[in-house]
Amino acid sequence: MKSPQTFTYLFLQNSQDFASSNAMTQQLQDEFDSSVENAEAWMKAIQERLSINDNTKGPRSALEARLRETEKIRALEPEGSLKIDSILVKADAALRSISEDKKHEILSKLKDIKALWEETAIYITHCHSRIEWVWLHWNEYLKAQDEFYTWIHNMSVTLEPDIELQLGLKEKQWQLSHAQVLLNDVLNQSVLLERLLEEAASLFSRIGDSSVDEDVQKKMKVEYEKIREQAENRVNLLKKITKEHEQYSANVGQFQSWLNGVTERLNSCIGEATESSAEDKLKALKEIAKNIRSGGKKLDQLEDECTNVIENTSPLGAERMKDELEMLRKALEKLKLLHSEEEKRLLKIQESESAYESQARQLEADIKVLRKYLQKLENHLEPGEGEKTEDEFVTLWRKCNATRAALAAEESNVERLKAQLKELLQFSQDVHPHTESVVSAIQQYQSVRGKTSKMSTDTETELRRLFQNPLLDFERWKPSVQMLLETPEPALTHIEAALAESSRFKEKFMTLQLKKDLLNNVLGEEKAKTFLQEVAEASKKREIIHESLMQSKRTIQHFDAGFAPLQKKLSAIRAKLDLEKELKPDLLGKKTQLQRLQMIQDDLAELVTQMEEVEKLVQSNTTHKHEMNQLSSDSQALKIALKMMIQQSEERIQKHCAYKDKLSDLQQWIKLTTDTFEPYQGAEGDQNNEGQVADLKRWLAELPDKEMQLCLVKASGKLVMENSSPEETAHVQAELDQLEESWRQLKKMETRVLKTWQLSKPVIDSKKKIEFVDRRWISGPVFHHSDVDPNHKQERIEEGQHTSSHLKLLHEFEEWLQGEKKKLTKILDVPSSSTEEIKTRKSKLEELQSRVPDGQRLFEDLLHNQPLTEYSEDLEDLRYQWMLYKSILKESMSTLSPGTSEEPDRFRKMGHYNKCDILLHIMNAMKN
Repeated sequence: MKSPQTFTYLFLQNSQDFASSNAMTQQLQDEFDSSVENAEAWMKAIQERLSINDNTKGPRSALEARLRETEKIRALEPEGSLKIDSILVKADAALRSISEDKKHEILSKLKDIKALWEETAIYITHCHSRIEWVWLHWNEYLKAQDEFYTWIHNMSVTLEPDIELQLGLKEKQWQLSHAQVLLNDVLNQSVLLERLLEEAASLFSRIGDSSVDEDVQKKMKVEYEKIREQAENRVNLLKKITKEHEQYSANVGQFQSWLNGVTERLNSCIGEATESSAEDKLKALKEIAKNIRSGGKKLDQLEDECTNVIENTSPLGAERMKDELEMLRKALEKLKLLHSEEEKRLLKIQESESAYESQARQLEADIKVLRKYLQKLENHLEPGEGEKTEDEFVTLWRKCNATRAALAAEESNVERLKAQLKELLQFSQDVHPHTESVVSAIQQYQSVRGKTSKMSTDTETELRRLFQNPLLDFERWKPSVQMLLETPEPALTHIEAALAESSRFKEKFMTLQLKKDLLNNVLGEEKAKTFLQEVAEASKKREIIHESLMQSKRTIQHFDAGFAPLQKKLSAIRAKLDLEKELKPDLLGKKTQLQRLQMIQDDLAELVTQMEEVEKLVQSNTTHKHEMNQLSSDSQALKIALKMMIQQSEERIQKHCAYKDKLSDLQQWIKLTTDTFEPYQGAEGDQNNEGQVADLKRWLAELPDKEMQLCLVKASGKLVMENSSPEETAHVQAELDQLEESWRQLKKMETRVLKTWQLSKPVIDSKKKIEFVDRRWISGPVFHHSDVDPNHKQERIEEGQHTSSHLKLLHEFEEWLQGEKKKLTKILDVPSSSTEEIKTRKSKLEELQSRVPDGQRLFEDLLHNQPLTEYSEDLEDLRYQWMLYKSILKESMSTLSPGTSEEPDRFRKMGHYNKCDILLHIMNAMKN
């Protein structure tokens, strides 16, 4: 045992250590308080200086002084940062040595001083930036104002001198163009002026200085308007001067063109080389005389216009204009003299031409009458185009005989024309045109007479050939008909064609026997009699052949009577089937369509039975047998297409019914759940009422499962919309949108109930979600919720550590899955067109498939490591991505074939799918 002295010593020693420790703690706390007070006083001083300078009103010198002051204050900002850092160091030392109950006081002071420093730093920056922006804005405005007044001065100097007189029109146009350029410069400057005035108004609202007040702005505007008015007046005056000169020049050009035209017309009337008569030339000279008189008036008007233009033209330009008018007047006088001389010469020539013209007109009139009559005879003989009938040849033959008689009577008129031409040769005028007319008329007479003779001979020859053609055609037709009758299986169309040809021969033979008189005139009596005997013998042979053809036709028609209705009925069934290819607007329409397809199937079965009966009748005829085989093949193809349409229709109806059932179930459940949650929204949660809490938990537990069912309904709806008309697609989409809206309202109600009753959100078990996808049904819910019992505090601490480990595993699995997906995309991007490439792709896919079990183990570890009280949206998305990856990998291995190119595109879009789309893809893959 220790002595009492020893215990006393130890007690005193511990007391001294405790007192020393308390003294050190007090010193650290005092240093912290002192630094906080100093910093606070420094910051308040800075804020007072800022508040004094935080103003943009006043003259430029005052604003510059405030700017320099804020720059100095801004330079002190690092000093404040050092003070805050010092406070943080001393606060950290004090917090380590004081007790828990005093830490709150230090932390509170530390929070306040940091907030004060943040406020001071922001104030420093804002105050300095505001004053600096106004200062820079003012500088830019003054610079722009100086440039504006420099432009005003330069433009005033340019516009001040008077307008100089120019040499000609081109110089005046150049002068106007230069003035318009200056005016455009002035007008463009208005935009800069408006901007300058806006800047001045903006500055005045901020600084209130008289250098930018409204009087200064009005002064700038007045000076600009003065410049603009000078430029516009100059342009308007130059436009007037230029327009007068342009009009004068245009009138001079028109007069010159008129003068040239009149001179050219007068020259065309002068000389012996012209073909016009003297009378025509005199008429033209009268018109020219009127034009010359009007030209004199135009020249007088030009002289008046020239006087006005000269007032705004230089002396040298005015002299040129006068010389130009003088030349025009001399040319007009020369034209008058030439016109007078030509008119006298033509009057003498006109008198000698009168007698010649009278006789020439009589000759031309007689020639015209003769030629007109000859043309009439020739037109009457026109044979026309194309092949002619026998009657037309007879008519033409008779016309030829009548025309030959008329031409013989006109020979005396031709001799009289020759005598009239000899009389005209006594005059000095050129008789050559009239000689040509007479010669041409005689040639026409000889041509018509020769043509008539030749046509008469040709017509008789053609008529003899036409009478012989029916007999020749009949002799050529007989061998082909004999071959047709000897054929074992002749076609009905060939038989009917032969019968029609036989009837045509009968008509031709009868017609020839009725034309006895015509034949006597053309062939002669002896030849006509022999020809008619040959026709009678040919008619007897035709009747024998015709009877044989009728017998063959009756034999063939027995088959056609049964085959044609079968073809017609098959075409009708095919038309009905084509009408049923259209998508129907609703479930009732789809069911009705299925009933109609089944009725068509019954009609097709009945048709097949009828075809079998007809086939028994055509066993010996190869042609008819081939036609029946073709009809049977068509009916078989139609039967297969009909069977596929019925199967497709049944599948569409099944999908539509499944969608309607699922939609109705989910809508009823949402309505029932909404009615159940309604009373709990307004009431405050009573945790002691175990019955109400249990009811709420039971209803809330169904929500995650129903969310999966919502995805199923959407997937079913998409399948229905793929095989429906646009109207039904819009209707189904509207139902899905309404269901989605009801679900959102229910989720909002769930949130309010959870908040009111202080319950945690239930989470569906991960394994059961996977089990749902595999079995395509919804599994039972599993819930995890946080209790409000204080005994769970320790569990929450452990769950925090567990969450950190879970996030690490989540990140690792996500990186691994992204790597596998990139490898799969790279494999599928390479085209496989050969057997060797398919083997290479298969080996690479098998290598990826071998790593799937390892990935599954990593994912299961991730699920087991998930905190029970948390619901991770990232984990849910990762779960669906993992299931989609396995589905596409399996599908790629099962569809290995050359040229497959759909997998890469589908896999690249994998990251853009939502949960319901991924679920639908996996369900379709399992169904396939």
